Amino acid sequence: MKLPRTSHTSRPWRIHGVAPDFDVEDVWSFRTPGAGPDDFPVMLRALHEGGRLDQQPAAARFLFAVRWKLGALLGWDKEQAGLGGRVRPLRDRLPEELRATAEGVGKKGPFSPVFQLADECVLELANGTVHTLMHLGWVPAEDGSGDHELRMAVLVKPNGLFGKLYMGFIAPFRYAVVYPALTRMWEGAWRDRGRERERLPSEAPGAPAVGRTAPQ
Repeated sequence: MKLPRTSHTSRPWRIHGVAPDFDVEDVWSFRTPGAGPDDFPVMLRALHEGGRLDQQPAAARFLFAVRWKLGALLGWDKEQAGLGGRVRPLRDRLPEELRATAEGVGKKGPFSPVFQLADECVLELANGTVHTLMHLGWVPAEDGSGDHELRMAVLVKPNGLFGKLYMGFIAPFRYAVVYPALTRMWEGAWRDRGRERERLPSEAPGAPAVGRTAPQ
């Protein structure tokens, strides 16, 4: 469910002090019935097991395929357009206490881990169109059930005028196709947690499968 930006900005997240120069683009909530205050690692594990791109509907997979084809054709995803090339990684800003929380958490698709706490996780992506952060937070549900739920906030720094135009162009696709598909997939991952295949020894625990959650 789409939420107002204030539902993210009003909470005391650590990301506010780390990335004040990023704008909040979208905020979305995901229902996790029966979740308690200490279940954020359980949710991240569920995303890791059951949040893969190949589980999304055909329309969402088609959009991603088009985006990556365009990126390859126009050079949006070249190494020099990404982290350490066009932009400095956000990890360079972190105090050591936060930087250490992502050690051992591997890269997921184009996203790189920034930090991970008991109720907050941040991943980062940069390309020729935008420098973006995905913030995952764990908060009490607003329905009075006493459950906790997952919140996702997308924070962005578009790459110039082209980046702003691009973000505006893809907004209808995010709201009509990508986020509804993501909601079904992530809420389903919570319901089906523990039923996916056993994690391979080489896979890092606690890292959500968010390699390609929205075309950026």
